Amino acid sequence: MSNPNNNGPYNYTYIFKYIIIGDMGVGKSCLLHQFTEKKFMADCPHTIGVEFGTRIIEVSGQKIKLQIWDTAGQERFRAVTRSYYRGAAGALMVYDITRRSTYNHLSSWLTDARSLTHPNTVIYLIGNKGDLEAQRDVSYEEAKQFADENGLLFLETSAKTGQNVEEAFLETAKKIYQNILDGSLDLNAAETGVQPKQPLPKPAQNDAKPSDSQCSC
Repeated sequence: MSNPNNNGPYNYTYIFKYIIIGDMGVGKSCLLHQFTEKKFMADCPHTIGVEFGTRIIEVSGQKIKLQIWDTAGQERFRAVTRSYYRGAAGALMVYDITRRSTYNHLSSWLTDARSLTHPNTVIYLIGNKGDLEAQRDVSYEEAKQFADENGLLFLETSAKTGQNVEEAFLETAKKIYQNILDGSLDLNAAETGVQPKQPLPKPAQNDAKPSDSQCSC
């Protein structure tokens, strides 16, 4: 068992908030579980409201904690889940490659995402259930064209086999981190979905520092 006093798990530079959106039954919860637990959950229950998962990853030598909100796909929960869009740095918009109806609804999900998130939120289109190639109902080329036309990143994944699941979450983080580096994501602005673990250092030298030798704790 790991030592709870070990500082390792808490040694991260940023927190990125993600949301996972898309129709019911496309595998959103299974994707989250595969990414955070490295396991396939065969009978993912339908999410009621939202579920939550975290994992610390590394991007360009920086440790980043992902806070991932898995939202319910049922229409009756849309009013609840919309409130979680705000302050999302990344959004994984998922459809099922074997069910065209879930693909046809992407425009509605994208409209919500674009209207409710920060302008620089990274939106990644995910075609899940890539292991069911024989039942494919949406071609890779068609979805890629939709992604290109809407300025989205795109991958096909399988929450069952783990294919491209890691890549989807990590590539989103890399794009967010790039936006921080090039200045297009202002960390001082509200609702960017990015939170530095520590406040940016202040130039003043007279702040009390708990780590000083004078500390009497």
